[in-house]
Amino acid sequence: MSENQWDEPHSQDKDKNSGWEREAIEKLAFAAVTEQRRARRWGIFFKSLMFVYLAAILGIGMYPSFKKSISDDGEGHTAIINISGVIAEGKEANADAIIKSLRNAVKDEETKGVILHVNSPGGSPVQSSYIYNEIRKIKAEHPDLPIHAVASDICASGCYFIVSAVDNIYVNPSTLIGSIGVILEGFGFVDTMKKLGVERRLVTAGAHKALMDPFSPEKSGERKYMQEVLAQVHQQFITAVKEGRGDRLQIDEDTFSGLIWTGEQGEKFGLVDGFGSDDSVATDIIGAKKRVNFTVQERLIDRLAGKMGATFAQSINSMGQKLMLQ
Repeated sequence: MSENQWDEPHSQDKDKNSGWEREAIEKLAFAAVTEQRRARRWGIFFKSLMFVYLAAILGIGMYPSFKKSISDDGEGHTAIINISGVIAEGKEANADAIIKSLRNAVKDEETKGVILHVNSPGGSPVQSSYIYNEIRKIKAEHPDLPIHAVASDICASGCYFIVSAVDNIYVNPSTLIGSIGVILEGFGFVDTMKKLGVERRLVTAGAHKALMDPFSPEKSGERKYMQEVLAQVHQQFITAVKEGRGDRLQIDEDTFSGLIWTGEQGEKFGLVDGFGSDDSVATDIIGAKKRVNFTVQERLIDRLAGKMGATFAQSINSMGQKLMLQ
């Protein structure tokens, strides 16, 4: 047997080994390419998703202005401003947003009148007072610009504080209106703590620093003091309503007692001026049927941040008292 014949099997083994290695390298290469393609597709997907998200946020922020721009045709419009829900700082119905909405509506040369569309049980006396004063200021600066209110389901307490500043208040016969009063909410856990065997340990600097503390026995002197505080805020509320409604208001012992009435009863007492909707007031009273909503829309990211902050604040606030026009 020749030398070449002895070497032949070794050559075949080498070919087999190199073939196996080549196949393994090719598989690894294809796997790497496939993984790169997959990663690229996921990258494109997430980038597209982020683009859609940013576009949505931009669209939400620009929608009110865009809607207004496509609605104007030079014939004039009625500006609508919504006041919905509890009136408080950090809520959708807050003084800063509503005042900004009012100023934007007044600034627009096509605005022939303003309607406050309200549906609120009330809220902060401070926020309500800010809005009330802004309406009075606008009426003094623009005496020819009508500002009316249209109440849907409810317009009570702080909400009524606000609308008492407008020219006229229109409601549905079933609308709940009034509740001209002030409330301080709180709880007393003293007996509960005794039953649970919990001892209250409270250290203060200042005789009344723990005023109306829910975990301590109520003190008659502090209760009297808080009653005087509420009476003062109530009187401010009463004064505002009297100034706003003037001679239209028929005052008796129940007017400022905190009672609530239907729209039908409210018309008899001079709390409201008649029945109507946004459409009827815009068309028949203001004379500009076309309506443009000027309500300032909170940005999505601010709304989310506000809700997170509000949740934390509420958890702290729930252990104390809340002074509300309700």
